[in-house]
Amino acid sequence: MTVQWSGQSGASSYKVTATPKNSPAPPVFAQFSGNTVMGSVSSLSPNTVYTMQLEAMDKALNVLSSAKTEETTAPDIPSIQQAYSKNSDSITVEFTTSTGATSYILRAESKTGDFFSETSVPSSPGTVVQLQPYTDYILSVMSVNSGGRSQPSYPTEARTVVTAPQLNTSSPSNETIFVTWPPVKNAALYSLVIIMEGSSTRLKLNTTNTSMTFDHLQAGTTYCIKGTAYDSDGRPGDDLTVCQITRPSSPDVTLVEVTQGRSLGITVYWVYVQGAKNYLAWTSNGQNCSTDNTYCFILPQECGQNHTVSVIAYNEAGPSSPSQPTNYITYPCPPDNIWVEEPTAGNCSVMWEKVPLVDYYITFIKRDDGIEKTCNTTEASCPFFCVCGYTYLTSVFPYNQAGTSLVANVRNYTTIPCCPQDVTVKLVSTETLEVIWSPVKGAEVYETTAVETGGIVHCNDTSPVCALSDLHCNTPYSVTVTPCSELRGCNLTCAPSTKETAPCTPEILNMTQTSSSTYRVLITTPNSGNTNYTISATAPYSTVTCQTRNSSCELTQLPCGATFGVTAMATTAAGRSLPGFSKTLETGPCCPSSVKVTQVTQAMTNVTWSSSGGARSFIAHLMSPRGEAKCHTLDTNCLMGCITCGTNYSVNLDAISTTGLKSQCTYSGFSSSACCPTGVKLYRWTNNSLRVYWRSLGPQAYKHIVEVYGTGANYTCNATAGTTYCDIQEGTCGDVYTVVVAPVGQDGLKVTFCLPRKYSVPCPGSNAGMIISRRRRSVQ
Repeated sequence: MTVQWSGQSGASSYKVTATPKNSPAPPVFAQFSGNTVMGSVSSLSPNTVYTMQLEAMDKALNVLSSAKTEETTAPDIPSIQQAYSKNSDSITVEFTTSTGATSYILRAESKTGDFFSETSVPSSPGTVVQLQPYTDYILSVMSVNSGGRSQPSYPTEARTVVTAPQLNTSSPSNETIFVTWPPVKNAALYSLVIIMEGSSTRLKLNTTNTSMTFDHLQAGTTYCIKGTAYDSDGRPGDDLTVCQITRPSSPDVTLVEVTQGRSLGITVYWVYVQGAKNYLAWTSNGQNCSTDNTYCFILPQECGQNHTVSVIAYNEAGPSSPSQPTNYITYPCPPDNIWVEEPTAGNCSVMWEKVPLVDYYITFIKRDDGIEKTCNTTEASCPFFCVCGYTYLTSVFPYNQAGTSLVANVRNYTTIPCCPQDVTVKLVSTETLEVIWSPVKGAEVYETTAVETGGIVHCNDTSPVCALSDLHCNTPYSVTVTPCSELRGCNLTCAPSTKETAPCTPEILNMTQTSSSTYRVLITTPNSGNTNYTISATAPYSTVTCQTRNSSCELTQLPCGATFGVTAMATTAAGRSLPGFSKTLETGPCCPSSVKVTQVTQAMTNVTWSSSGGARSFIAHLMSPRGEAKCHTLDTNCLMGCITCGTNYSVNLDAISTTGLKSQCTYSGFSSSACCPTGVKLYRWTNNSLRVYWRSLGPQAYKHIVEVYGTGANYTCNATAGTTYCDIQEGTCGDVYTVVVAPVGQDGLKVTFCLPRKYSVPCPGSNAGMIISRRRRSVQ
């Protein structure tokens, strides 16, 4: 057992004592110099637990330190009983077991030294794998437990066997199998064993060749062949088994049936062949089909032919021999050229060219309404009665001993088309007529003409509808629908239908305003006398119309301040014209609903009014025999001077639009306030009274209010109409007075803008006051 430790400073030697833990055997000692850190303790019992004590000692053999551990020794060395090879890449080793061993290691080395492996196995026997075939190896075994592995056993030599031959098989015929293989290195003999699938009978053959043929086998049967190679010592190597099926027998055809369908074909039937996976049937004209059933279809076939068919069976081994050819015959071919002749109306005949190998013909004549007629003949024609406007489908089927052809050429024949009886002509636009009719039998194309357009073809179409466009307005047209067919031409006996186009579009010549809300519109009249004309004036939120049969019409009750698009349209029994070009009509702006005149001063007023639809600017007028006040503004108010007091004014307002249209608006009159008196004087009068005197202006006589303000007292005096003075009883003499004389209007309100005057009046002894100043008094 190997012991390893870390060095102790000052130690000159180490002593290791190994004491068996559960054994009366004596301990084993080992001494090592102080410069070593590892040593081996020998003479220990295998698979035994020892207590290992390590002591570090100085030169005087004093113990410096010590340590203990428990370790188990490896198990006993096993021995190989035998080694042998059953496969070319492995050797199996049987060996004795060791007490306490948990596993074993098989060691294999090649004698040339280029291979070495160790394989862990749980017990005997064990197998070493990944070896080379037919190679010598040196084998040994070691036992293993937790203490490690034992020494290798005494070695044994063994050799692997040769590889198996790689068999390649084929079946040249339905009763033989041919086997080949490449030579196997170091093989001296080959053994092949063959057994039929589902049988227990075996056949074993030995050979030194690399090929072999097994014959007299069953057709379509699977055989399994096992091949083994032997070395020069007679030891068998690996074996390999392959399976091969023999080719199937030749099938026997039982029936060839000509089949009906979309195309001519044949169905071939044959007897099932053992071991066949699929079959191939082919005809003498080179067609074929392949299937895994016992029948198949060969499509298409040509009509009127006589051929043979053969069948071959296939499996993995290859094809069988072909069956004996079987004859079959196909149906006759239909005639290629079929036509219908109609020498006179209603007298038709189906004609065709004869084809060979035909016993008789059956002709089918089917009208497109479902009525059908047949004709059985040996000739190449069949007469029938035909009606105008119908399409006839004709087909001819030839028959022979094999039957009839599956298909036949169908020829269409259409008699001259009948005239449509339900022609409808309607006006879809002012100058376009739409002609509609039901399709008629036999018509391939329809020509639509009108006499008034010189007989030109407006429509040449397969559809039962036509549009005659770019016609003249307010004109009746005679329209004819002519059905045509490519073979029979056109039916020229159809009656015309008459329809009038919409009236022509009137145009606006002039628009004249006849009153504040009425306009006269003058238009052109390009249509017949029974035409109604409608003039429409359209604004965003209103529409006004008028109707006439003449060239003028009045639009009434047009709202003010609006812009209208005016158009004219004509109406007759045929329909309506297109609307004429629109012209713009702008009505005058609306008059403000209210106007208020407020006097600011004796000679100045403030005129205000409500908003006006369509107006951008205004001109306000105040007019009287004495004069006129006027202002032009963008606002809804105006401050005007040049007002004469005590005068009646008429109030007028002009509302003007952005384009210059003007509306003249008249409102209730306005009377200016009474004139402030002039020549106001203040006198001292008898009995300590004061007299205020003035001169009145204006044509009317007004009452007056006299207000006298002094430092000692305030006085008021009311003078009757026509009076030009007023007396005030003075309480204090020698005061300074402010005097205001204002007339009282018809409404009982005092004029507020008369100027005050200031007087100094002395006490008795002086007869008149002296004016000190006059100042403008606030109108407020």
